[in-house]
Amino acid sequence: MSHNTFGHLFRVTTFGESHGPAIGCVVDGCPPMIPITEEDIQAELDRRRPGQSRFTTQRREPDQVKILSGVFIDEKTGLQVTTGTPIALMIENVDQRSKDYGEIKNTYRPGHADFTYDVKYGIRDYRGGGRSSARETASRVAAGAIARKIVPGMTVRGALVQMGPHAVDRANWDWDEVGNNPFFCPDAKAAAFYEEYLDRIRKSGSSVGAVLEVVVENVPAGLGAPIYAKLDTDLAAAMMSINAVKGVEIGAGFAAAALTGEENADEMRYGNDGKPLFLSNNAGGILGGISTGQPLVVRFAVKPTSSILTERRSVDRFGRDADVMTKGRHDPCVGIRAVPVGEAMAACVVADHYLRHRGQVGESPSWPFEPR
Repeated sequence: MSHNTFGHLFRVTTFGESHGPAIGCVVDGCPPMIPITEEDIQAELDRRRPGQSRFTTQRREPDQVKILSGVFIDEKTGLQVTTGTPIALMIENVDQRSKDYGEIKNTYRPGHADFTYDVKYGIRDYRGGGRSSARETASRVAAGAIARKIVPGMTVRGALVQMGPHAVDRANWDWDEVGNNPFFCPDAKAAAFYEEYLDRIRKSGSSVGAVLEVVVENVPAGLGAPIYAKLDTDLAAAMMSINAVKGVEIGAGFAAAALTGEENADEMRYGNDGKPLFLSNNAGGILGGISTGQPLVVRFAVKPTSSILTERRSVDRFGRDADVMTKGRHDPCVGIRAVPVGEAMAACVVADHYLRHRGQVGESPSWPFEPR
């Protein structure tokens, strides 16, 4: 299986299966002398870790990360820093229950990648889906913790903005609230509703989808390149690579189709800080594939978890009709734990484009330009 690597200069290769001994990644292209510790990475992994509430899978994985290479102690500062060589990260799997999947060894679960993996490779790891499992995303979160440190001053934050058909009230948006509930929700009132709503879904043995939003702030203007290396192109591809994601939008996204040209265009004035002052951000911080210096805004839709207790019609490997009811431990809303994953992918993309920009352009031109 190829295509386990993403990025150009900041490159991440992930490895491992859901029920194998370990998962992990190799981060290549990280600049030297960036302070990084296992604790820095662990803080991000703990946000994604399963089993932290009744609203996520009860698989008990500590997700303890180990840095195997690519770091050294800087004698001047005493800090552990990157060396510029590949950084290998490993996370052991300690709570696999492969027996949960024995009954579906030869039967395809509707909505899963069982059939497509089998028809492509002629073999599949039925124990939790192998590489198609969302367990793989822990490696991305680990890599994202490193990526966050590459762009000076960059902040990456994500939130759940819709569960099922129920969206948050943006008038109640509070970033501080995201850490106060198990849904990464910025609206306290909506979070209280989601608790009762998802309990009903969970107890019925079903699942529900979600919409997540990632905002990247303090991104330098000028990142990205025209045509085939657009920043929004890579952001969209990164989000679509996350398990269960079925749609991505940047800025106003699909809502832009309902706007007039006057409403959609982000007007500008000269700001007091010597930079353009944008009066709106329908473009999501990207114009012509290049960052404007405004916050990057990305939303992505996550489908309902396909593993449910309701019996569904399917077929098996041998061409026979079959009925499937998936047992085991599963998220009633996989979108919840996708928030830190989306943040990580955004951080990796921006870090990659930051290094690509630095490699091609070096110092950006000074704006505003002198009149000719």
